[in-house]
Amino acid sequence: MTGGAPSPDAPTGAARFEAFRRVPAAHGVLLALFSLFTALILALSDELTSGAIADRATEDLYASLAQVIPDDLHENDLTADILTLADATQGVVQVYVARRGDTVTAAAYVMTGQGYSGAIRVLLGVTPTGELLGVRVLAHSETPGLGDRIEVGKSDWIKQFAGLSLGNPGTGGWKVQRDGGVFDQFSGATITPRAVVGAVHHGLEFFAQHRDAILAPAPQEKESG
Repeated sequence: MTGGAPSPDAPTGAARFEAFRRVPAAHGVLLALFSLFTALILALSDELTSGAIADRATEDLYASLAQVIPDDLHENDLTADILTLADATQGVVQVYVARRGDTVTAAAYVMTGQGYSGAIRVLLGVTPTGELLGVRVLAHSETPGLGDRIEVGKSDWIKQFAGLSLGNPGTGGWKVQRDGGVFDQFSGATITPRAVVGAVHHGLEFFAQHRDAILAPAPQEKESG
């Protein structure tokens, strides 16, 4: 007989689920389904937000580069004129090259120092003669109210590097005052400024080592046809 009310003995949906739960492999299947669903949600969220995150990162990079390489020093797009170099301690370093015509007018790149609470990423702008145009901290996790004074928005401490070079103040001077150098440390937070000073000094050494490669003319595109 077809149609009509279901048989009283037919299992309900709840009964079927309860029976499924008693199967030894049921919990593994449910966990796998939950994990798959979670992965799909995360992938969809990443797809929806990745574009906005990338745009914000580009905007932040432009803003930071403009603080260490003035706009009037170059005619090119710094984020499109990148030289990749290797450093023994920093690994791969991306150098943003500023040009006016075929002449390199400045370069910017990131060095990383180890602060009290983790890595401190420092952006340097350097002239062809190895003089600092400016230095800005891009990222850190130092203690608020102490180590965060390396940020330009918290104090002018980071601005003191502008105009300095390897020879000014010299090798012995590239330390905080507690270590015999010329740079102020923060009360209760010596490790943080020490890390920044060390990163900037190493950045100048990096420029001196790779100066010829950084200042080389841009490669000319070959004409097709």
